[in-house]
Amino acid sequence: MKISGINLSCKKIKQMKQVKILLKPERLFVILAFLILSLPLAAQTKTEKEILPGTWMGRLESGVMFIRLVFNISLNEQDTLKASLESPDQGSFILPLGNVRLENDSIVINATMIAGRYSGKIKTETRIEGKWEQSGMTFELNIEKQDAPIKLNRPQEPKPPFPYRAEEVFFRNEKAGITLAGTLTIPEGDGPFPAAILITGSGPQNRDEEIMGHKPFAVIADHLTRNGIAVLRYDDRGVGKSEGVYTSATSADLATDAQAAFSYLQGVKAINKEGIGFIGHSEGGLIAPIAVTEGASAAWIISLAGPGVNGESVLLKQAEDISRAMGTSEEDLNSARKINQKLYTIIRKTPDKVKAESKLTKTLTKELIKLDVQDEVINERVASIKLTMAGDAYPWWRYFFVTEPATFWTKVTCPVLILNGEKDLQVSAAINTSAIAGALQKGGNNSFRVHIFPGLNHLFQHSETGLPGEYSTIEETMSAEVLSTMSAWIREISF
Repeated sequence: MKISGINLSCKKIKQMKQVKILLKPERLFVILAFLILSLPLAAQTKTEKEILPGTWMGRLESGVMFIRLVFNISLNEQDTLKASLESPDQGSFILPLGNVRLENDSIVINATMIAGRYSGKIKTETRIEGKWEQSGMTFELNIEKQDAPIKLNRPQEPKPPFPYRAEEVFFRNEKAGITLAGTLTIPEGDGPFPAAILITGSGPQNRDEEIMGHKPFAVIADHLTRNGIAVLRYDDRGVGKSEGVYTSATSADLATDAQAAFSYLQGVKAINKEGIGFIGHSEGGLIAPIAVTEGASAAWIISLAGPGVNGESVLLKQAEDISRAMGTSEEDLNSARKINQKLYTIIRKTPDKVKAESKLTKTLTKELIKLDVQDEVINERVASIKLTMAGDAYPWWRYFFVTEPATFWTKVTCPVLILNGEKDLQVSAAINTSAIAGALQKGGNNSFRVHIFPGLNHLFQHSETGLPGEYSTIEETMSAEVLSTMSAWIREISF
């Protein structure tokens, strides 16, 4: 999911066996999703050629995230070994990467463009044991041969024919000087129809907010449009067909994209100009009130697991909730919290990225040495910090950490629906819903509802534990109760 950060989380922090820097997968941890490679196999035996072709799958564990990786291996007519690597939990991408090398019972796949490599030993005809290395970190990755290609079961994913119009649209954000692309779905009939603009969570997302094999925004758009509500969902800047650069954009920058979407819809004949609202998920639940208070006169807002407190508070609570769900002792939770607070204070007080990275790595190293952590583990954790700070993402981090959502919610005067899942371990339901409600009341807005759904996680799936590792394994994309709650509320205030 989507809001995460530089968190220390562990079961036995003194031994550091489970210490993780929780990276936000979409923004900070790059894992290739589809790899096509080839290399001649002249030196290989017939037995090896018979063993390797097929589908091989393994599970890579990064912090609390479990990502399935699938190697598809085949031989072509030129006696060449070809392999593709896909991640069904992260969508499908094609990257021109590295090579495949086979020596006796060892296989090595280099992914040089993303600083990655898989190396393994062929143990049996159905098992390869190895490691995935990337950006200075190493993860165990054992893969097993499957009887058939991997296919995710996502029963809610919309499939044509649709009982509504769907068209690709483009609109301009003049403030940023970029053009954004999206899909507009309009109910059958003449209208005018109320309309929802969907705002994704943190990290570069496509118009379907595709995450862990799910397409929640496609599901939301389909449901709402079938219920008489038009929907505009768009690729984040720098993603899909949208222009711009995502990595350096803060929530305030992304709010101008939402404002541009709002302006575009006001010019669509089939849309009721007085009935346009925002639905923001996770960070999108912060972007929505920013967009409204900065000029987009929306008729309503729905916050889906949006933050009501600053990013530092969100992440500290997130680390504790996730660690506790994994069985971490209170003693270790307290130790991790103290370290995280020191790291977060550095981010809040240090505008300069270079200085911040230096202070972060020195502070983390010092704290881990106090706990008698092995040098190898310290180096891995420092590498995680550097990966987190890579590129131009630091402005986003500081803005997220220091911004108080209440600053914007107190200025929102339109109706608001605040929804969260009781098992949301990323954006705590109790803390954040009450903070949003309190800010609205402080600003004199009593036109809001709060609904916390029992048993639902950050993606609003029915969940056993709420841990992010479950997201991809759950077939449900979004609870039908949440979908019907949204459509009923929009219709209630719009018709």
